[in-house]
Amino acid sequence: MNMFKDAGHLFRFAGLFVLAFLVFLVVRHYVVPKSFGQYGHYRAAAIGEIAAHPVKFAGHQACETCHPEILDVKKNGKHAHVNCEACHGALAKHADDPASVIPVKPDTAVICARCHTASVAKPKKFPQVNPEDHSTGLPCETCHKPHDPGMDAGGAK
Repeated sequence: MNMFKDAGHLFRFAGLFVLAFLVFLVVRHYVVPKSFGQYGHYRAAAIGEIAAHPVKFAGHQACETCHPEILDVKKNGKHAHVNCEACHGALAKHADDPASVIPVKPDTAVICARCHTASVAKPKKFPQVNPEDHSTGLPCETCHKPHDPGMDAGGAK
């Protein structure tokens, strides 16, 4: 009987553990949404909530339909697989009513640096520059065409 002399402490600890687990289950019942887990480790109701948000992006097909001259230049260039809205921003409102919503021309010194600033994490073949050293503050379009960014004025492509 000597080995059970402190059993009361163990039973109280076990009781507290069971009580904490029951409190956890009750709180979880009220905190976790009912639709959680319906489609795996996700909240199923989120699909409807996200679908209710207004559409912001028109998609590159909408751009290419109205701007075929840009498509002709872009399809043979290095940016052929870059969607228009990656640089020009969300343009669903412009696609719906082109006359009233005029998109802002992006600042190439800023927008090009988002992808082309040198980083060891990027593939070696990906064109990378240090913007401060490369352009001395000039916009990229001074030497490069944004839709086909090879060098203009006689430079190599």
